[in-house]
Amino acid sequence: MLAEDEVLLREGLVALLTRFGFEVVAAVGSAPALRDAVGAYRPDLLVTDIRMPPDHRDDGLRAAVALRAHHPTLAVVVLSQYVQSEYASALLDSGDGRRVGYLLKDRVADVAEFAATLRRVVGGGTAVDPDVVRHLLRRTRDPLATLTARERTVLALLAEGHSNAAIAAKLHVTEAAVGKHVGNILAKLDLPPSDDTNRRVLAVLAYLRGTPT
Repeated sequence: MLAEDEVLLREGLVALLTRFGFEVVAAVGSAPALRDAVGAYRPDLLVTDIRMPPDHRDDGLRAAVALRAHHPTLAVVVLSQYVQSEYASALLDSGDGRRVGYLLKDRVADVAEFAATLRRVVGGGTAVDPDVVRHLLRRTRDPLATLTARERTVLALLAEGHSNAAIAAKLHVTEAAVGKHVGNILAKLDLPPSDDTNRRVLAVLAYLRGTPT
């Protein structure tokens, strides 16, 4: 399901998602219509803008967070024009913290990658834009002071939702080297190691927000 108040962008996203094999059951332009449509169609995935009618503030985000409280398995990907760390935190705190994404509109340059990201979120993953990750890191600089530059790079890629193998490919190192960095990061932040990439992402982001893990 799609929620976007700009008609041209909404129709363009419907066409794009349909082309990549998604069934768009509804496309709406306001937060009240969003809530009604989710109740009526029970979609697997909601892609929504943050700022929507009626108040043109964070109506879309608030509706999505409220809906996840009632439908915890609903996957939500929020599209935003700006980096708003508090919005990302609110979304990541919703439901069980899984099946969520926060992407910046002007950074979606590869439509195939965008479609793949949506599928990853539906499958239980987490996707956070790199700019949002950097803002979260800057907000909690002191607790991360013990991390090396490489560990901070790996931490940022983890928060974006990448697996160890994907990080190894991006950094041109072995997967074993990435695993060692991840282990060091979790140890330094007092977070328990886990083979579940998304659980590690959520734990790291929870730590960056200053909330209990």
